[in-house]
Formats: sequence, C-alpha cells, structure tokens
Amino acid sequence: MAELSIDIAGLKLKNPVMTASGTFGFGVEFDDFFDLNSLGGFVVKGTTLHPRQGNSYPRMAETPSGMLNAVGLQNGGVKYFAENIYPRLLVYDTNILVNVSGSTVEEYIACAEQINELDHIAGIELNISCPNVKEGGMAFGTSCPAAEAVVKAVRKVYHKPLMVKLSPNVTNITDIALAVEASGADSVSLINTILAMAIHAESRKPVLSTVTGGLSGPAIKPVALRMVWQVSKSVKIPVVGIGGIMNSTDAIEFFLAGASAIQVGTANFIDPMASQHIIAGIDNYLDRHKFKSIKEIIGGLQL
Repeated sequence: MAELSIDIAGLKLKNPVMTASGTFGFGVEFDDFFDLNSLGGFVVKGTTLHPRQGNSYPRMAETPSGMLNAVGLQNGGVKYFAENIYPRLLVYDTNILVNVSGSTVEEYIACAEQINELDHIAGIELNISCPNVKEGGMAFGTSCPAAEAVVKAVRKVYHKPLMVKLSPNVTNITDIALAVEASGADSVSLINTILAMAIHAESRKPVLSTVTGGLSGPAIKPVALRMVWQVSKSVKIPVVGIGGIMNSTDAIEFFLAGASAIQVGTANFIDPMASQHIIAGIDNYLDRHKFKSIKEIIGGLQL
C-alpha cells in the first residue's frame, strides 16, 4: 500500500478523503454503513450561533448531473451542538471539523469561541458564502475586504486549524484565496455550491421555494477543478478540493490539479459508502502507477 497520510496545516489526516458539510449530517448518521474512523476526517453540518429553522419547502431538487439545495443552514445552534451532539462525537478517532456560518462578524466570533472550547473538535471550516446582513446581503466570500474581516476576527479567537471554504460565485477566486491566506487561514476548501435555479415548465413556477439555490454534483466538477488549479498555484497554504467528486478518478484529478485533500459531498446521498470506495480507488491508483505516497501526485498535472 502507498502512504496515504497527509498533513493539512496541522490537521494530520490518515488519508486525504474527508466528507463535506451538509452532506454527512453530524457523522453519527453514517455509523450503520461503515467505520467513520477510516476517514481522514469529516465536516459536520453548518453550525450557527443561534438555532435556524432553514428555508421553506421545497428546498432540494434533482437536476441533470447534480442537485440544487436551499436548506438554509437549518441547525440547533452552537449551544445545542455542544450539549447534545458533541458528546456523541467523542468516540471517533479521526479529524472532526465544524462548519461555522453566520450573518455578522460578531456571530462568527461568538460561534468560534464556543467551538474553541471543545477539545475533540480538530478544526473549523469557516463558511464565508453566507450573506453579510450588515452589508446589504452580499456574501462575505465575494468581497476581499469582507472575507479578510471575518477571517481575521475568527483567527483572533480560534486557536486550532482554521480552514476557510470559498465561494465560486466570484469574478476571481484567487483574489479571495490570497485575502484569506493573508488574514490567517491555515488552509482553504473549494468550491462551495454554485448559485443556480430550476423552473417547472408546466406550472411556470420555480422549483425551489427560494427561487435560487446551490448547485452541487458532477455538473460543477469542471468549474471546481479549474478553481482548485488556479488557487493552488497562487497560495502557499494547502488546498482542499470539493465539487462533484463521485469516484476515485475524480479525486485523483483534484490532486493533480493541486489539492492536498478532498471532500466528498453529493455522492454521499447516492451511495453512503462513496468515501470508502474513493479511498480504496486512490490506493489502487497509486499502486498501479508505482507511487509510494499521495504527496507524489499533488500538483502533478503535466502541462
């Protein structure tokens, strides 16, 4: 077997496969399918300072080669997470990250402060695709100054690995990546979902209650690959690739583009064992090509 372990700026992963926030619940939901300790890590669903009910139904829809979601970060809030979910996560021997979201910088800070007290949480994945209510609803991650402000603020109160999840709904994602790197991010994960919509022709109405939502799945993989490649050439911190990774071949492409690790998202809805198949497939690829370590193929795209 090749060496699959990788260090993502302080996150020591036994293999480079993680599962993505919003597609894996709190992890415990997958206990019946496989041993979660086999993962490099998993990211629990989006957590906010206060409880959120999420958006009205319908808020998910299948699309050609993907899916739309507009769940709206439904969760019980960080206090609920700490008191009710966190104790159930103590049994796992792998990296557990909490995806942190907020509507103001102050909410991000308060949520991160509480997670900082949870010893068994390995790090935070900061979701900066959220609307900044103090700036007219523009997402934190679509403006360099806004991205810098929230990352700097969280960096001051959070003392473990800080991964920042980037939005693809921007003109130049490398500018945002460089801004969060300069502000204290230890790594970046990309991409989050692409803003999209679906229409029901017969009723002449939008499929989602929110009209627009986030597109994920195979349809966004070429965009995600391009952005991972661009960002990995621009920043010095590790890049975690996300977007339409359905099998090990997809994962290998992200490593070649410059990702040091990957997250499996939409594939979990189709096959709860997807991450396990991907880990095995990566190992098989490395053996077939006589690579001794996953590190040998990172950024190995031949131009």
